[in-house]
Amino acid sequence: MGKVFTLADVSSHNHRKDCWLVIHGKVYDVTKFLEDHPGGDEVLLSSTGKDASNDFDDIGHSTSAVAMMDEFYIGEIDSSTIPSKVKYTPPKQPHYNQDKTPQFVIKLLQFLLPLLILGLAVGIRFYTKSS
Repeated sequence: MGKVFTLADVSSHNHRKDCWLVIHGKVYDVTKFLEDHPGGDEVLLSSTGKDASNDFDDIGHSTSAVAMMDEFYIGEIDSSTIPSKVKYTPPKQPHYNQDKTPQFVIKLLQFLLPLLILGLAVGIRFYTKSS
């Protein structure tokens, strides 16, 4: 077991010249690997300052990639410093007015009124032409 770091300690290492990640309770200094990472350095940099375990697992790394992690291991994370998962609450939406009758009538009139005028004009033309 290596040195124990807090999340605040790890979070301060969040740039290209000094990049640490927390994955499955372990801390890794991936600074030397940034240029070689197949997904690019931005992927690793975006995972700093938090528990990156889900990000790591979602990608589906190969067994050789997992074995390579030992090379970058520098210690453990103090799990009490990682905030517990927060339940997602969607943002408040404006009240949905199910009674849209006035808007519906206006849209219907915008469609039907020109047709009615056109029909009336054709009818008048037809009536006056036959007379």
